[in-house]
Amino acid sequence: MAEPMTRDEIREALTRLPGWTMDEARDAITRRFVFADFSEAFGFMARVALVAEAMDHHPEWSNVYRTVDVTLTSHDANGVTRRDLDLARAMDRIAGQ
Repeated sequence: MAEPMTRDEIREALTRLPGWTMDEARDAITRRFVFADFSEAFGFMARVALVAEAMDHHPEWSNVYRTVDVTLTSHDANGVTRRDLDLARAMDRIAGQ
């Protein structure tokens, strides 16, 4: 099991992940991705799903038209871990950011 990061470690890591914010109430990080249309948003989710499955680490997310809201936390560690940061970076790359 991965070890949860401290809030200070998470805040420091987020300085290198523009667009991601700390959800203090949940011990999670969040981000909203906005795409040109539904097709682009859904394609993003499909590509992320393959990476997440390979990592065996799955996001909490929702999609409405061209917007994808993501929450990352490691439930087995009761907080944010390095795996969440790795998935966040992968999502940013897939989104072209």
